This record gives sequence, C-alpha cells and structure tokens, in this order.
Amino acid sequence: MNKKDIFKEIVRSFHKKPPAAVKKRVLELPFNSGKIITVSGVRRSGKTFLLLDAISMLMAQGVEISRIVYVNFEDERLDADKKELDLILQAYQELYPEAEPAKTYFFFDEIQNVDGWEKFIRRVYDTVSKNIFVTGSNSKLLSTDIATSLRGRNLGYELYPLSFAEFLSFGGINTDIHDSRNRAKIASNAEPYLLGGGFPELFFIAQDFRIKTLQGYFDVMLFKDLIERYKRKPHAHLLKYFVKRLLANISSPLSLHKIYNELRSQGYKIDKNLLYELMEELNSIYFFFPLRKYSASVIKRETSEKKFYAVDNGLAGAISFSIGEDRGKLLENAVFMQFHSTGSDIFFYKDKKECDFICLVPGGKPKAYQVAYNLASADTKKRELDGLIEACRRLGLTSGAVITMSEEFEEKIGGVRIKVVPFYKWALACARRPNPFGAPRQEKNGAGPGLFNSK
Repeated sequence: MNKKDIFKEIVRSFHKKPPAAVKKRVLELPFNSGKIITVSGVRRSGKTFLLLDAISMLMAQGVEISRIVYVNFEDERLDADKKELDLILQAYQELYPEAEPAKTYFFFDEIQNVDGWEKFIRRVYDTVSKNIFVTGSNSKLLSTDIATSLRGRNLGYELYPLSFAEFLSFGGINTDIHDSRNRAKIASNAEPYLLGGGFPELFFIAQDFRIKTLQGYFDVMLFKDLIERYKRKPHAHLLKYFVKRLLANISSPLSLHKIYNELRSQGYKIDKNLLYELMEELNSIYFFFPLRKYSASVIKRETSEKKFYAVDNGLAGAISFSIGEDRGKLLENAVFMQFHSTGSDIFFYKDKKECDFICLVPGGKPKAYQVAYNLASADTKKRELDGLIEACRRLGLTSGAVITMSEEFEEKIGGVRIKVVPFYKWALACARRPNPFGAPRQEKNGAGPGLFNSK
C-alpha cells in the first residue's frame, strides 16, 4: 500500500468511527479564531482527547464528519516526511471531491514527529483552510522559532496533567466546597492526588498497574522524546541517573556544577555543557521546569541559582522512591505545578531565610506563599513562618499564606498577617479564577532556549 492509500485509509477509518464522548477538561479550544491552534504538553496529558472533544463539539454544532480530517502521526502505519505531507490533502480530495477545502477542519496530532512540518502547516493555512489544530509533546511548538515560521498565524496553548479541580471532576466529585456534603469528599481526595498525580489515563487503570503505567510513560519520554529526537543514545545511562538525581533534589536550589563533579567522580567523562543541554531538553519535553530566584534585577533573576520541579507527582514517585515518600516535597511540587500550569509568574525567595513562592501580580503587589505538609512541630512552624515573614517584609507586604495539607488558621506576627490554608481549598480557589487555562501560553518563566546556560 502506497503512502497516499495509507492516508486515505486513516481518514476513512476515522470517519467510519467518529469519537465517542470524552471527559471534559477546563481548556476548550477556540473555533473560527482565524489562527492555527497549537497545543503542546507532556505525553499522555490528554492532548489527543482534547482534539477529539473539539471534534465532538464541531459535530454537535452540525459540522459533517466528512469536513473533518484527523491524522495522528504516532500511527504505526505512518513514517511520513515533510515531502509526503501533501499526500494527506490529495487523499482527502480524492475521497471527497465535492468537499470545500476552506470549510474543512484539519487536526494533526503529534505532528512534531515530522521534521519541517511547520512549512506544510503554513501553506495549508495560506492556501487551503484556516481551520487547523496541531498538537505536540515538545515546547518548541510554542517557541519563538515556530512563531516566526508561522508568522503570527498561531495561538499556542499548553496542556498539563489534571489539576486538582479536574481530578475531582474526573472522579465524579462535586467541586462546590461550600456544600458540607462535598467538603469531606474533596478533602479526602487531596492525598490520593498528591501521591498519584493527575495523568488522565490512570482513572481507567486498576491501582495495581498504575506505577507500571507511569514507568512506561517515562520510558517513552526518555527513549522516544529524548534519546531518539536529540540523538542521546550514548548518554542513555547518564540520562536515567540525571533524572533521578534531579527528582531527589526537587524543591531545593540546584547546582549543576555539583552534579557534574559527582558524575566525574563516578567515572563519567563528560563536558559540563552536556548537563545544561540535557536540562534544556528535559524542559522541552515538559518533564522538568525551573524556578528562578526572586530579585528586583531582571539580569540577576536569569543568572541566579534555580530550583527544579517535575510535571507530575505520580510520575516522579514512580521513578524515584525517595521523592515518592517525601510528602513535603510532593506538596510543594503540586503547588508549583498549579502555579505554572495557570501561567503565574513565580519565583522563590532566598536571603537569610527562604520562602517557597513569590507570585508577581500584574499591576499589583506580589504575593508570598510558603508550603509545609504540616506545622505540628514547633521547629517546623518557626522555620516556615520566619521565612514567610522575612519575604513579606522585604517585599513590603502585610500578609502571606502557608499552604498545608490540612491545617487552617490565621495569626498575626510582627505586623504580618499569616493565613494557613489547606491545599485542597487553595487549589480549588485557583480553579475558580475566570478561565484559568484558557489563555494562549506565551514563552516565559522557563520555556525557550538559553534558560540553563547561566552557570
């Protein structure tokens, strides 16, 4: 079977079996925007189902299935290169010679597997249809390079594993925290979310197989997204060690120079720049994200030490036993991902003491947050509150918050009002902000080339 016939079969097969209803996410893709819609995110975060949901919505609005072309480039029948992408259009036109191309919707899933795809997409946009949706598992879909190639024709979105609010919704739990009947269910689900993470597929997999499933995700990310794409086969063993080392260090300032010395002492003969390159690549596939140290100086923010966080608690715990057993780090990681996934501009504070998150508010004062699993120990409470108070005073703030697993109270110390709030309440309050996942994502706070180059 030649390539055109394969594309015909793919289009025909999809039309014979339109998508069934899927679980709804907060993010809904816009129609008729006049822009190419690009969605990027970590593997298995639900990008395909987001496209299928969009297709279902189109059909509910009366769009005939014959006006929809869906191609998943992870299909084992495909091994297309950019010269063969035109065959998709030819196959569709031969199947539906009466179709009006301008009224056709094109969905290209995981198209980053084809080098040079952006030129094809731009040409389809310019000459065939304005209704184009593209997904990929690499942040380069949002990079300035792609934006330049598409010449401002695209709107870029990011999709992450489920937020806590989405996790509850997937489990059929009402998220109205003001209803006492719901509150206990909501609170009791915070711990499973903290430990298991939010990859959507896990809802449909027995508990006994979830860790194996997550480890399988990691293997695909490691070998397909890193080793194959970036030609890192000679460094496969090093990559596994590096990832586990980073996971063990979540929530703490990290020195890649220190890791470099550790590796040298273990007999690895590597260039230090390799570690910075690997860190860039792990960021590009949405595995790790950096957090910069707060400074009034933009230059100091970019060149200072950084912390790193993982895309999902369940994935992190499936790979590293040490992080999976540390609930304090898991809580901090979950808080970071809630901030990051909603596009918040965040930093950590460190001077004499430390504060976990400083969140910049456009047109307003920053907000300071500390994260602690619990404050039962007097020493822990003093350390966490002292760090928060120092950050608040340095930033001219009269209040700050501590996010815990279950504790809730308020007190005032040295003129600073401190609100202690459980994670489940804080996370749902974040979700109630207007359309938190709906705005196009711009390259900032950790995306894009050169982020890890400052040594």
